[in-house]
Amino acid sequence: MNVKEDYGELSSIARQGSGSACRSLYGGFVKWCMGKKDDGSDSLAVQLADETHWNDLVIIIAVVSSKQKETSSTSGMRDTVETSPLLQYRAQTVVPSRVLKMEEAIKNQDFESFAKLTCADSNQFHAVCLDTSPPIFYMNDTSHRIISLVEKWNQSEGTPQVAYTFDAGPNAVLIARNRKTAAVLLQKLLYYFPPQDKDLSSYLVGDKSILGDAGLHSIEDVEVLSAPPEMKIQDQKFKGDVSYFICSRLGTGPKVVADENQALIDSVTGLPKGV
Repeated sequence: MNVKEDYGELSSIARQGSGSACRSLYGGFVKWCMGKKDDGSDSLAVQLADETHWNDLVIIIAVVSSKQKETSSTSGMRDTVETSPLLQYRAQTVVPSRVLKMEEAIKNQDFESFAKLTCADSNQFHAVCLDTSPPIFYMNDTSHRIISLVEKWNQSEGTPQVAYTFDAGPNAVLIARNRKTAAVLLQKLLYYFPPQDKDLSSYLVGDKSILGDAGLHSIEDVEVLSAPPEMKIQDQKFKGDVSYFICSRLGTGPKVVADENQALIDSVTGLPKGV
């Protein structure tokens, strides 16, 4: 629609839909500013760095469950604001300094600090959910197993290899420091969470070339994977607990589509096509 972005105006409009929407208007690393005005007009997103700033990072998402959540993000946050003392402490004491540290870690491409901050903040977010009345349970046993796998691997290496973060749901977003590390992570994940139906090609979507980097060309390669040495329980597997994996990188913001046939919006009516 050729709208020109002006001081985050589009971001503040998108925020009325959701926080995720306001952040998705830009690529790379984006900060959602809290704002101070009563009408929320200055609660908007700003880009800290574009997707080319730190292009070593590889993201693997474990889609644990595609079922509808028992508690929606919106209603859950409302309940948390009303009932959680921990949220008040988090908002006033923890988050302001942690945001500054995260900005510095991104600026300096400091993966150790980035990973520690990411994991700690994810864990505290879910602690706040448990501190809500009634408590909110977004993660499940599979989520906890993935956290344990990453934490034990990071500890055994002496420095973080992978960061994990969970939003209001059970799916794990795992950020590896580089492609080589991501390939090793995928081996560990597929050892514990092999595909249910032996179809490896549809079990990982996105950048499938990571399978080749991991030496996984067939389901037979998955079946002969060695157990991660850092894990105490090595012979137990959880087939079917992960629906599928997504391999991705830092994304870009929205782009103008040259071919109108690829657009989802009708340029005349402004409505989604087919409506």
